[in-house]
Amino acid sequence: MSAHCQLTGAEPGFGNNISHSHRRTSRRFDPNVQRKRYWLPSEGRHVRLTLSARAIKTVDTIGIEAAMARIRARGGKA
Repeated sequence: MSAHCQLTGAEPGFGNNISHSHRRTSRRFDPNVQRKRYWLPSEGRHVRLTLSARAIKTVDTIGIEAAMARIRARGGKA
């Protein structure tokens, strides 16, 4: 599963680990991505979405119908 949110588009950021001696090695900052299943009443089916924790809170606020509209507007498939 890629660390990519379908609603917000959050994806990994990249940076460096810096040791005590100040050597730098590459690392990645992954978003907190979860697989969540929602009931979509307009289509009479469940949808399984890959969402960041922040996006799950957004869905709770705006509702699944509006969230699906945003995902489809971004060109996402669900």
